[in-house]
Amino acid sequence: MGAIWAARDFCLFLLLLNSRQSAALPEIRDPCSEGSDGCHIDAICQTTQGSYKCTCKAGFKGDGKHCEDIDECDLEYNGGCVHECNNIPGNYRCTCYDGFNLAHDGHNCLDVDECRFNNGGCQHTCVNTMGSYECRCKEGFFLSDNQHTCIHRSVEGLNCMNKEHGCAHICKETPKGGVACECRPGFELARNQRGCILTCNHGNGGCQHTCEDTENGPICRCHVRYSLQPDKRSCVERDEATIESADHNATSFTEVDKRVKRRLLMETCAVNNGECDCTCKDTSTGVRCSCPVGFTLQPDGKTCKDIDECELHNGGCEHFCRNTIGSFECNCRKGFKLLTDERSCQDIDECFFERTCDHTCVNSPGGFQCLCIKGFTMYGLAHCGDINECSVNNGGCEQGCENTMGGFECFCHPGYKLHWNKKDCIEAEGFPPAKPPSKPTLNCSKQAGGDRCFLTCQSQVHISSGTEDSYTVTCGMPLPCLADAQKNNSGLHCLGPETTSVPRIKTTATFKSGTAKCNLKRSQEKLKESLNSAHSDSRFLFTENVQFSYVSLRCTSSGQRTRSRHGRKAGEEDGSSITAEFELDVNLEEVTAESCDLNCVRRRSEKRLRKTIRTLRKSINREQFHFHFAGSDYELAKSLGKPAELPGHCVAGQVLVGRKCVSCSVGTYFDGDQGRCVLCPAGTYQDEEAQMSCEVCPGPEGREVSKVVGARNLSECGGQCSPGQYSHDGFPPCLPCPLGAYQPEVGRTTCFSCGGNLVSKRSGAVTFQECETKVQCSPGHYYNTSTHRCIRCPTGTYQGEFGQNYCVSCPGNTTTDFDGSTNIMQCKNRHCGGELGDFTGFIESPNYPGNYPANVECTWTINPPPKRRILIVVPEIFLPIEDECGDYLVMRKSSLPNSVTTYETCQTYERPIAFTSRSKRLWVQFRSNEGNSGKGFQVPYVTYDEDYQELIEDIVRDGRLYASENHQEILKDKKLMMALFDVLAHPQNFFNYTAQESREMFPKSFIRFLRSKVLRFLRP
Repeated sequence: MGAIWAARDFCLFLLLLNSRQSAALPEIRDPCSEGSDGCHIDAICQTTQGSYKCTCKAGFKGDGKHCEDIDECDLEYNGGCVHECNNIPGNYRCTCYDGFNLAHDGHNCLDVDECRFNNGGCQHTCVNTMGSYECRCKEGFFLSDNQHTCIHRSVEGLNCMNKEHGCAHICKETPKGGVACECRPGFELARNQRGCILTCNHGNGGCQHTCEDTENGPICRCHVRYSLQPDKRSCVERDEATIESADHNATSFTEVDKRVKRRLLMETCAVNNGECDCTCKDTSTGVRCSCPVGFTLQPDGKTCKDIDECELHNGGCEHFCRNTIGSFECNCRKGFKLLTDERSCQDIDECFFERTCDHTCVNSPGGFQCLCIKGFTMYGLAHCGDINECSVNNGGCEQGCENTMGGFECFCHPGYKLHWNKKDCIEAEGFPPAKPPSKPTLNCSKQAGGDRCFLTCQSQVHISSGTEDSYTVTCGMPLPCLADAQKNNSGLHCLGPETTSVPRIKTTATFKSGTAKCNLKRSQEKLKESLNSAHSDSRFLFTENVQFSYVSLRCTSSGQRTRSRHGRKAGEEDGSSITAEFELDVNLEEVTAESCDLNCVRRRSEKRLRKTIRTLRKSINREQFHFHFAGSDYELAKSLGKPAELPGHCVAGQVLVGRKCVSCSVGTYFDGDQGRCVLCPAGTYQDEEAQMSCEVCPGPEGREVSKVVGARNLSECGGQCSPGQYSHDGFPPCLPCPLGAYQPEVGRTTCFSCGGNLVSKRSGAVTFQECETKVQCSPGHYYNTSTHRCIRCPTGTYQGEFGQNYCVSCPGNTTTDFDGSTNIMQCKNRHCGGELGDFTGFIESPNYPGNYPANVECTWTINPPPKRRILIVVPEIFLPIEDECGDYLVMRKSSLPNSVTTYETCQTYERPIAFTSRSKRLWVQFRSNEGNSGKGFQVPYVTYDEDYQELIEDIVRDGRLYASENHQEILKDKKLMMALFDVLAHPQNFFNYTAQESREMFPKSFIRFLRSKVLRFLRP
């Protein structure tokens, strides 16, 4: 032991001495550190005594000056990979076929049990197979063409709905009434034209490793290091003696030469792969083990361990990283999609899709929000319905209340007039008559051989925007019919009690504006000068000169409206329609006792009005109708064939901000002379967006009140009685509401009674909830002041608060499933069904994306043009899960129960499915029972040229389309599906998308999948 310690000390002494001598010697150049060596880029430079040595890196071969990649896939039986070996510089990677996952050794491939996840998307039973899976149906059902859902068998007829049709996979009806059988992708039709024979193209033929097609079907073989199991499909790793025997064609280890035996006993790649997990290479110093990409060599120098790439910088993933054997996957949060770099996530712009929201859609990272314009409220998560303000405390009106689209109006009984607050009624006697506002005037003249009309409005102008390409303009003050009044058959006037001393004629007309689109924009022409010249020039005599009391013009672009719900029909053109409402006061000066009484004058006025409407119709057809207000002239619609608008040209009430037209906000108006939004001056207010003027604030006679600039509503004008107070004119001095009364609004002349002899908790009460009721009503009920009981809100109404004395009417055309509703989300639109368009469209459950109503039945029909077929994609469908089918969706040839059925389901499926119709036309029905409700579905469809039938069916029937999560997300991505459907419906539109756009839209795996299908289809 002492000798060993002495030797060690001597070595340390020599090392120390050598270091001192080195310090004294001149510095020796190190070419490796200087980078002046001649080693190849794939070599390692090692400094030696006075020189250097180049050695190729692992995975490369050469003398160090020149190194080339070793293709491991050409060595040692496909690099040890049982499926595919992919060579990469300095290494290799094993990959598996669809339906298999890479094993932990990085070489073997193991079957994926698709049935473990969401039952494989199968409606009934999922059966896992090697490399694939198959869906099976319960007794009495058969598998549909999409290979996932089940259809109820019929016992009638001789078509494909008959349970004895005999086809193993897919049954098709022939023109002569017979049946023809087809097979799923990866199968071949048997000689009997009924059965289907499996091939290696489907799930690797059911083989774990290698598949070879023969006349009798696939034959399975295993990698040389594995042996075939008795099931003739699976493979297990062989033991050492078996591998050695197979590699050397030896029958007995004892017969090997002794020198070979000694060599085998040494550490060499020839024995048990050098104990390496993966690749083994013999070197002068022994064996060198290496691992494929995605694995790292452990300290023992033998074992390979999977690298968890997600541990370092989240694998480079922007959102989520999921480690897999030999690799990893990036995933995105909901509302984002994975980009083609397979790392980054991009927000999905839900607002890109025109059907997302009824009115305004605001996109945000990972989501979106739907907003409704003033006077409308949200229902069904995305839809906007008119608010019936009159259903809530009579709209706050003291006497009468009439609901209008997007608003409401209070009116008074005879002998009273409306107060400035537009809610209270005051006696008409004793007040000096106010100067009547100028009435809207229609002037028409003959110019350039045709009629040209101008509608001029100097005051009481109101603009409201609906959906894109639609708007409503009103001018003047309408005269609402009283509750007990009725319209006559012609709809020209109100019958019953007159609301004023002057009878009024009311009429409605609809005008088509050719191919013009709704587009309320300032005219490029100098219409004002034209109008003035028409007044002064005798050549332009007015053929019509009518003063109306009220005019409403609602413009709707017909092409836009059709696309928003059903898709396009053949021969349907883009255009617009203008629905006009006119109110005209009867001229009492024309009444004479002898010749013409009031009814006679009314008939004359109606006749003149009909003539005026005919003239106006000609003007609109020639696009020679213009609207003059707020000092500017506007066109109501613009033809698509006209030149594009000048940059920065926005619609009325909007201003250009950057490159986007933005509506002037509340508290401002659009100044046509300045071309910008301007704050409402002191003494005025504006409570709506995109308006051209501001309303005058009310004020007490002879007194100054505090007024602000940019007032956004009547209450911001200032100087009015606060809620819980009142006065004779709505201005100070104010009194508190007495006990037993309340007032929730400003500037009122009265207070509302609690009713039923109820007393409020204090004077100056603001809401009915401060009235001391005998019982406290819960949401879904209202307090009846006559019976002093809580009554359930009737169907079509709801109440979400405690202790209220009213129920709120559901917005628009919605209603509730039952009485006693507590939330506006329980208001549902029941409208559904109809004839769908020719090329693309949607089938969606009523009220989607909100829950569909109970006890509803919808029927659609899709009739494609000649030589076109129907492709349908069901991204997801949400129906209540029950033992027996309650709510269901069915698609078949006709309404007959035994007609050819393409699809039917009564369950929830969150995995998408695509399929072609089994018939030329489709009859679609959705039905819910009386107690169910759910989110439902939105199912897009496209019709395509039947010449592509074989290609489309090959794509949608291939399980690989649904196997990848990325592929599933494509079928749920509305923007991508729109692009795909656009090309399928109109193949020439393919050239509208550049190659770069295609690569950015779809992942590489999806493009490879489609390319292989298309190339096979086009192959002669």
